[in-house]
Amino acid sequence: MNHSCRLLAQLHHRQPRGPLRVAHRLWRHYVCAYFPRQTSNATQPMSSLPHPLARISQPIPGELIKSHASNIVGRRPCSPLCQLVRQFSMGSQHELPLDTPILYLKAEEAFAGLSARERRYAHHLSRASWWGGFIILCQTSPESPIIFNLLTRLFRSQPLDTLKEVAIGKAGFTEDEFKSLVVYYSGLVFNLGNYLGFGDRKFVPSVSREKLESLVRASKASLEAPEVMESYMSRCLGPMYDLEETKRFLGMPPGGVTMYFTPNCTQEDAELAREYMASQNMEAWNTRLLKYQEDGQTILDIRLASVESGSSPPLTTETAEFQGHRFRVSRGDHSFFLRKLNEELKLAGAHTATQEEANMLEKYADSFREGSVQAHKDGSTAWVRNRSPAVECYTGFIEVYRDPVNQRAEFESFVAVVNREQSRKFDTLVERAEDEFLPLLPWGREFEEDKFMRPDFSSLDVVTFASSGLPIGINIPNYKDVKEEHGFKNVSLTNVMAARSGIKGGPFLTPADHTVREKHGAMVLEIQVGLHELLGHGCGKFLRRKDDGTLNFDPEKVRNPYTGEPASFYEKGENYNSRFTNLASAYEECRAETVALYLGLVDPILDIFGVAEGDRGDMKYVSWLDMMYAGLKGLEMYQPTQGKWGQAHSQARYVILRVALEAGGGLVTLTETKGDDGLPDLLLTLDRTKIESVGRKAMGDFLTKLQVYRSMGDSKAGRAMFERYSEVPSDGPHPFAKWHEIVVRKRRPRMVLAMPNTRLAGDDVELVSYGEGSECVVQSWVDRFNPGEYEEVETALVAFCDSWTK
Repeated sequence: MNHSCRLLAQLHHRQPRGPLRVAHRLWRHYVCAYFPRQTSNATQPMSSLPHPLARISQPIPGELIKSHASNIVGRRPCSPLCQLVRQFSMGSQHELPLDTPILYLKAEEAFAGLSARERRYAHHLSRASWWGGFIILCQTSPESPIIFNLLTRLFRSQPLDTLKEVAIGKAGFTEDEFKSLVVYYSGLVFNLGNYLGFGDRKFVPSVSREKLESLVRASKASLEAPEVMESYMSRCLGPMYDLEETKRFLGMPPGGVTMYFTPNCTQEDAELAREYMASQNMEAWNTRLLKYQEDGQTILDIRLASVESGSSPPLTTETAEFQGHRFRVSRGDHSFFLRKLNEELKLAGAHTATQEEANMLEKYADSFREGSVQAHKDGSTAWVRNRSPAVECYTGFIEVYRDPVNQRAEFESFVAVVNREQSRKFDTLVERAEDEFLPLLPWGREFEEDKFMRPDFSSLDVVTFASSGLPIGINIPNYKDVKEEHGFKNVSLTNVMAARSGIKGGPFLTPADHTVREKHGAMVLEIQVGLHELLGHGCGKFLRRKDDGTLNFDPEKVRNPYTGEPASFYEKGENYNSRFTNLASAYEECRAETVALYLGLVDPILDIFGVAEGDRGDMKYVSWLDMMYAGLKGLEMYQPTQGKWGQAHSQARYVILRVALEAGGGLVTLTETKGDDGLPDLLLTLDRTKIESVGRKAMGDFLTKLQVYRSMGDSKAGRAMFERYSEVPSDGPHPFAKWHEIVVRKRRPRMVLAMPNTRLAGDDVELVSYGEGSECVVQSWVDRFNPGEYEEVETALVAFCDSWTK
């Protein structure tokens, strides 16, 4: 079926909301023109008109397609049908395709290798993680918690096959529409919200609101609790389908959606809060900023996440004047879920293997009970010291990617089993890093740590990962002081990498490049993750004033290599995130990616991973090709209407692509072509003979600037450089603004992963496994909590939505 016919086929079942009212009229025009005997009533409803899937023998004529295709790429003004196709293409960016890969994250072999005590420990940590995971719904959007309540109750009230019969028989669903609803729910629970964890883009159901309402009212859930389901629908269906410009992406109000600030907060409020917290030597990891009126005065309330909600100086502050504004520090956010989490941590404490594990869980619980960041740092220190455990777990407010100013962190919690065989390779990399590999980095010794804190690098099979998306590697904790004083851990998530590497093909590359990527891609990914997490995030010094007032460098010797002036540094109360603010995440990910790219050319590193001498050239080529390819595909995450990037890793890789293109010398070539469908396409090629010369020098120079500006806290120079490479030009030899439409049109859906559950079986624990496909995600969530627990969850989520701005 041709592309326009497919778009119109999908439009057939969409509610004609907003601009799609135009689509409604155009669809009638199309049907009347090409199916004259089947329709004569211009007012008949859209759903009663012939569906093009049933008439593939009569597709839209080729000459019409070609005419509108040429219009789409801007060669002449758009016709109405062209506008329809373009509008729908934009709308479909906010829907999850039916062919979204939904895979099961296998952990059976690793879990079976644990002792009964270790399995019991993992079980309670897994339960703790899932209880904490509900916080992420509350951190994503105002409607996410209620959407979760509505659809989870819908799916857990009756078997999926009988609900499907109701949908088709009583609510007018097609088979594909019911599948699309299941895919939507799978995306909702995988991202723990209705915005993608990778890209921060809102996604909406493909089935119309009217049909969804009909299904809910005909379901067993409504028969059992009609008032509850009607209440949920009245509260969430409007926002659930809302694709107004300001609701399409996460971001600072009024241009985007965020739960880290109440909607009346401004960028100026965020900056003022940053300055106030710096003056109090306070960090924002587990906070939100609320703005409200009290006794005729405006209060800026920094709200801590904690079980307890009462006053507890110095953690809390009733009121404080700062620069003419009134601040308050309160606590009690997400109290219910943190209390349930702590209950499971206490049960897990009875099955710890070491004293460090016991200390870790105790400090985690203290942090969640009180709202203390310092207690979580203490727990993180114990976690770092707990070397090579059989079961790994890290939980808390960890990553700042989704805060518009990169200071407040999203909740995250994982439980994983160490893959000891795979971990041995990383142990060797760690052992040789300080003496052999770190000195190869291009910046001077004065910008490197005085002593490399050797991390515990483990390869893990994930059992549970409650977050807005699963990474393939992690370098934690993110507390710079803990890293400098006690070290850190790197983890590579083996079963997540295995799932990702199983997805083949894609646009923009030659068949020969796809062949070599499929042959070496899995090994390249393993090496890149190790270098990115261990040496990328683990290297480089922050020049700073320590708590005792001394500097951690010699100001007489360390100077800015680009100006010759004395090096700047971080004062007490400042850190990298507070200096680089909204650019911090993308800048740091870019630095880590570039380190991996640069050191991936070192033969002794490839030897550690068992790369044969004859394969080294291909491995280096695929490593660089993958990075350039990721930079091009990452253009999808750019938001043209707002002129900003929606994902830190994508922005980082795009910047690296721009650096490689700027290097010239034929290293990377990116040209516009015409695809088999007659529409514009792109071709990316890399000259492997230029990698060691042109490529290495360009990345070395760029990497030095990234590190020097980061070390000195020189956000002005760092920002100027990074934002220049982040630009998306509309003209010149590489008009990425024009090519953005091509990248979006050719994008492939990101995978969704279903995870197992754990279940007590007498004195032991068993792992509950699932198959692959959208149904397995639904069933895994139906099984995750019992009906009584889900009632508690629903009550707590509603309570949060009722009070989150107060």
